[in-house]
Amino acid sequence: MGGGARTSADAVKIVLRPANGEDLNSISVIERLAFSDPWSEASFAGLLSGQRVRLTVAEADHAVVGYSVLLLATPDADLANLAVAPAARGFGIGRKLLDGVVKTARGAGVEYMYLEVRQSNARAIALYESVGFRPFSVRRKYYREPVEDAHVLRLELRPEAG
Repeated sequence: MGGGARTSADAVKIVLRPANGEDLNSISVIERLAFSDPWSEASFAGLLSGQRVRLTVAEADHAVVGYSVLLLATPDADLANLAVAPAARGFGIGRKLLDGVVKTARGAGVEYMYLEVRQSNARAIALYESVGFRPFSVRRKYYREPVEDAHVLRLELRPEAG
């Protein structure tokens, strides 16, 4: 996925699936590359057995290239984390993960999904807003290393017509 012209996630076969113990190292590597204050591998391991947790990986050519963490507290949910490996960015993997999270939340009967995002992360904010997340509030000095405010975004989910 590294060199050459960028293509969409549809051209590069991306598979979303529930994470398992064999994915923890890859998830942790992506986490450390993506965030200045990363979660530990033990934190992710603890999520695997959570009844209200959906830890999903995006896989390309049998390699984990991204992941998402959805915490369900129906009727609400929190998109606690979403990251794509730096070398895999620009292929639509983040969007595919986000679409999967929204589908999962909707299927679980979630009415409102929330997330926090660094105020300086314009690319992520644009992605979230593209699926309907809207500004909800600000958490002052939420992030460490470096200290920064978080924008809290909210997505209102309506049941799909069926």
